[in-house]
Amino acid sequence: MWAQVINALLGIWLTASPAILGIEDKTISNNAHIVGPVVASLAVIAWWEATRVVRLYNIPLGLWLLLAPWVLGYDQTSVIINDMVIGAAIVGLSFVEGKIEGTYGGGWSAIWKKDSLHTTEARRTPRV
Repeated sequence: MWAQVINALLGIWLTASPAILGIEDKTISNNAHIVGPVVASLAVIAWWEATRVVRLYNIPLGLWLLLAPWVLGYDQTSVIINDMVIGAAIVGLSFVEGKIEGTYGGGWSAIWKKDSLHTTEARRTPRV
């Protein structure tokens, strides 16, 4: 969970970074204002064990941050470094699985699993 907490903080930083770094370009700041909250939201959703797999949805967003300086044509070195470091950190932290302490539900596979208590053979056999 610690990795997703850091990812959420990185998303918040990414959202605030245009104002803090003094970015004037609307394209760059719009990119940060779109990607930042999405990264933070997905990281918060991934805090819980049942939704831990959502952490993987941040990988494409982190990869986009690594490509964005060249695709969008950034002209400030501080902004390029910011997006590269944040993007690499998001990708790296998204691979951290976290500790899973319990199992929840069973999904669709629970339908096909053989349950000895509820089969017709178990009902016919008297229990002693």
